[in-house]
Amino acid sequence: MLPTLHHAPHSPRRQRIRVLRGRIGLGLVAGLSVLAGMTDAIGFMATGDFVSFMSGNTTRLAIAISEGDLTLVLRLTVVVMAFIVGNAAGVILGRLGGRRALPLMLAVATLLCIGAALPLASTFATLILAVIAMGMLNAVVEQVNGLPVGLTYVTGALSRFGRGLGRWILGERKDGWRVQLIPWAGMLVGAILGALLEIHLGIRALLVSALLAAILGLIALSIPPRWQMGYRLR
Repeated sequence: MLPTLHHAPHSPRRQRIRVLRGRIGLGLVAGLSVLAGMTDAIGFMATGDFVSFMSGNTTRLAIAISEGDLTLVLRLTVVVMAFIVGNAAGVILGRLGGRRALPLMLAVATLLCIGAALPLASTFATLILAVIAMGMLNAVVEQVNGLPVGLTYVTGALSRFGRGLGRWILGERKDGWRVQLIPWAGMLVGAILGALLEIHLGIRALLVSALLAAILGLIALSIPPRWQMGYRLR
């Protein structure tokens, strides 16, 4: 009887697939980070509050508490809670959608469209919808080939890049730390675009964010479902 052949864990074919899966995942991360930066800049310029940067909102909340500004305390508390709800909803919707990106991205696009369509006097409601949408966005990609990534926040990415740089200077040649600049660069580019859009369109610029979310969801259709499942934590 001939022996059964098994593919080696690190066969050239599997290695090529792993590299391709990683590159496509990082490309998706770049696009999602552009969306996050764009939406955050639009929301901040239009409402004065961060849409995805909860570290900044938490610092502002602490200052408001120390100053006894109860109105701002309540506003920022609701914003932070909305972000938590968005993250939880993203995980739930992602599971219900078979861990595919399209249903989640269409939900994000819908929330942004509704927010942009609200009367200009309802900026707080628009802010909350955008915050929930950005919270949901974090569930689209959580890791690429085992490397953790953040979409709507880049402090962690810069920290991982800096620590990786330190290890590289010390002679350690571990891979992965350089790619942490991708979400940071994506958010920077997106924020520049978002600021320019807000100057010309105001809060209605969220419609552009919604369009980008839908486009990214459609692009994700070309990514094998198994790969998409691998981009999320189990």
